[in-house]
Amino acid sequence: MRTAIALALAALTLALPARANDSEAAVNIGGIELVANKHVSMDAEDLYISEQEVRVRYVYTNHSDKDLELTISFPLPAVRAADEEKYGYTAIPDFSKLNFVTTVDGKPVKLAMMKRAEVNGRDVTKRIQQLGWPLDWIDGSGEVPGFVKKLKPAEVKAYAAEGLLRITENGNAYPTWDVVTHVTRKQVFPAGRSVVVTHRYAPMSGGSVAGTLYPAVRKEFPEALKQYCIDKSFLAAFDKRAMARQNNDGYPVPYSETWIGYVLSSGRNWRGPIKDFRLVVDKGKPENLVSFCMDGVKKISPTQFEVRRKNFEPKGDLEILIVKWPSSDE
Repeated sequence: MRTAIALALAALTLALPARANDSEAAVNIGGIELVANKHVSMDAEDLYISEQEVRVRYVYTNHSDKDLELTISFPLPAVRAADEEKYGYTAIPDFSKLNFVTTVDGKPVKLAMMKRAEVNGRDVTKRIQQLGWPLDWIDGSGEVPGFVKKLKPAEVKAYAAEGLLRITENGNAYPTWDVVTHVTRKQVFPAGRSVVVTHRYAPMSGGSVAGTLYPAVRKEFPEALKQYCIDKSFLAAFDKRAMARQNNDGYPVPYSETWIGYVLSSGRNWRGPIKDFRLVVDKGKPENLVSFCMDGVKKISPTQFEVRRKNFEPKGDLEILIVKWPSSDE
């Protein structure tokens, strides 16, 4: 039992933010965002989330008497300067792998990917470009970037005063800007009409060979239980599967966790609440376990779970946990 607990604790260490290839952080990506607008409502959102794909279908209505051409933004998570030490070589998100596909009333549309540098919400992109510095300065090495090493002490001091660099206790200097990426497009909302927008992409899920859910460990580390709203029925099912899957030494066979995040809060920027909201979460295989924080979850197939809401106003974002064990032939 001590050996099993030790293995579980070792797995827990891998699951925490660290420079480890064994654990990948989930990248929480959300829906289409619009600067708060009083004319366009989101009449329906039909959202499907699995480990392989996210699909969403929106219905929008322009309630004004004029056509509106608006810039629509699909916000991606920022690569933050404050988290520089947490990024390993494999943890820096590559947004080119998302494979975005968007249609408006059934017709595909072109998307543009824009990056900008921000310091405490202030856009410093032009200044960084003027200096000839790269926007993407975080490379996962933890080392002082090469362009900073070339600076003279007086220059470091001046740029620190400008807020572009921070000086550590040991005298090293690091950039301070976050890299914020938006997938954008122009869209016309016809006066008094509704349009249907669909969006599809491959989620940037995270995961780990984990041990936080073993009975001897979860009492010491209850954070995961709260993050994914894990209840007693989930734990009972987990314990039953864990006890049924033991190796020849009588220890539990290691399981894996997959984490998927989705930003729901951007739905608050449209006129009024989301009139008709539907969410389907697919856990992949019937033997997998899934948990997420939503009320009124209904099982609609061996792998799919549904939530429906009327006049839905998202209060927070969605965190999904999928637990898997290796099959007998793996």
